[in-house]
Amino acid sequence: MDIFLAALGMMFDPLVLALLIAGTIGGIIIGALPGLGSIMGITMALPLTFVLSPEASLGLLLGIYCGSVFGGAISAILINTPGTPQSAATLFDGYPMARAGRAGEAIGWATVASAAGGVIATLLFMVAAPTLASFGLMFGPIEYFALGVFALTCLAAISRENVIKGLLAGLLGLFIATVGQDSITGAPRFSFGNYQLYGGIGLVPILVGLFALSEVFERMSERVEHGAATIIKSGFRLPTVRDMYARKFAFLKSSLIGTGIGILPGIGAAAASMVSYAEAKRNSPNRDNFGKGEPDGIIASEAANNAVTAGAMIPTLSLGVPGDPITAIMLGAMTIQGVIPGPNFFVNEGDLGVFVFLALIVSSLALIPFTALLSPLIARLIKAPEPLLFGGVVVLVMIGTFSVSYNYLDLLVAFLSGIVGYVLRRNEIPLAPIVIGFVLGPMVESSLRQGMILTEGDFWAFFRSPIASILFAVTAFSLVMPVWSALRGRGRQDPQRN
Repeated sequence: MDIFLAALGMMFDPLVLALLIAGTIGGIIIGALPGLGSIMGITMALPLTFVLSPEASLGLLLGIYCGSVFGGAISAILINTPGTPQSAATLFDGYPMARAGRAGEAIGWATVASAAGGVIATLLFMVAAPTLASFGLMFGPIEYFALGVFALTCLAAISRENVIKGLLAGLLGLFIATVGQDSITGAPRFSFGNYQLYGGIGLVPILVGLFALSEVFERMSERVEHGAATIIKSGFRLPTVRDMYARKFAFLKSSLIGTGIGILPGIGAAAASMVSYAEAKRNSPNRDNFGKGEPDGIIASEAANNAVTAGAMIPTLSLGVPGDPITAIMLGAMTIQGVIPGPNFFVNEGDLGVFVFLALIVSSLALIPFTALLSPLIARLIKAPEPLLFGGVVVLVMIGTFSVSYNYLDLLVAFLSGIVGYVLRRNEIPLAPIVIGFVLGPMVESSLRQGMILTEGDFWAFFRSPIASILFAVTAFSLVMPVWSALRGRGRQDPQRN
């Protein structure tokens, strides 16, 4: 009880609370600006941590973290441009809702889902942090490979309308992920003698090109062929309590997926949102409406990616292992303050650990009122002439892309990805599988090769791992069930025809 009271005292310190709220508001704005993102926002705020107390520093950084992860959904919904990589799956249903005149409703669903995902994951964090962190230690290369194989089954679910095109797009993403130095030997691959490619191709320029620039090119062609496209009007409308209650299991399942993936270091919110979206599309009672403006799709993406914020803090605080690049920066900030995360963190810094829980909950809940307040500003932005709006999008995304690593090659990658994305759109080839293959490719490849080294080339030894065996079984089940359902459906129709 003393620890909890001490954490409450930290939480409601005027400066700490003000910084947490300011970080949340700033994060929403940064996340909504295409090309910027969580890493950029936290990096810009990092110098302030040198003059702030540990709790004030964590409050500011956690506010930016939560706000920016959600903020990317706003631009994804309104202009089909994910402000952050974590919101790439949100545009699949958010943007169709906006095109249908339901932008305010889509933003409302995204806000509620983000808040719910953050709160549910944080509550799980509070109850099960030590146990879950220990479970994360049980994952080695073999288990990571099995998890990656299971995640790749998302390609079939995402591309149900045309599985062949979806699989080809996924293979393209896997191929792009191989560019750069070999993770095991260090040998350069597909670099063509350009040392700038040794580090591989970044996710940000790929996302910016495939979704943002290709959308601009698409709009340009629409203006030439059909005249100016309709400007989407923004707003904010919370879903009713009845509608939210009807989708309670969607909130819970997506939050659990995000929390589970967040616990595993190095995977991140982008993969979590994709896996959650694919799982929702596979099992949602409204799955036939996915891609046409289905709230379940927004819930799946936003609840999962915001749940990762709490999930990623579990290995960061309990083990001293960053769950993603963002928490790696926060780990550095805590080290600057003399706070050392690790197995003894909750023993030595119990009050600060409880403060993290409270800050995550407050920041998640604050998304709802502050998004409602910021929506008029968004409406004014969207009312700008379309050429000016998308011209500004191009400038912002290119500045944001360059500022991530200050590499001119990223600008070229973004531009070429935009052209490729535009061509794929014209040929009705889905873009999401490219992102899934690109995000999961490095993990699958490195874990497979490390596992083969550990087993001395015996792949069948992978099945001796209980966790990997369960994941392989779930993967096989998820692949067989759609085929079995289709065969049963045909069997039921054949007697009727006779």
